[in-house]
Amino acid sequence: MAFPRGQRRDFQRLQARRLRAVSLLEQGFSQAEVARRVGVHRQSVSRWAASVHEHGLGALQHQRAGRKPRLDGPALQRLEVGLRQGPQALGHSTPLWTALRVAELIRHQSGVRFHPDHVYRILQQLGWSCQRPVGRALERDERAIRRWKRHRWPTIKKKP
Repeated sequence: MAFPRGQRRDFQRLQARRLRAVSLLEQGFSQAEVARRVGVHRQSVSRWAASVHEHGLGALQHQRAGRKPRLDGPALQRLEVGLRQGPQALGHSTPLWTALRVAELIRHQSGVRFHPDHVYRILQQLGWSCQRPVGRALERDERAIRRWKRHRWPTIKKKP
């Protein structure tokens, strides 16, 4: 069954279809007839029947689509604990997480290497988002900035 690009698969519906096919096979229908009734290729019905015969109904349980994740549930929980401790716990001088620092934390904790450009997916999965620090420099002089904007900036700004 092909799915248009961007459309998610309904795994419960697909599993219900497999179980219905097995039920029809048990009622004595041929594989070709089951395939017609369920709307799949006969080879799929044959494969499902062989799996059930060899491993039981548990073999038809929904399998995860795509590549298996390199970080499992416990590794993600450890990562979140490490993120909450802050980058200074790893020896960094500032309390700011960067993609490089998160990738380093992942490698340090689980031995899995991620390119910094792909770390954001893991952070999104954990509910973290990219944010910029809101603080300003302590040395910032607001009066000097206002004075510069009023007097100096108009003189160096290009005229229309």
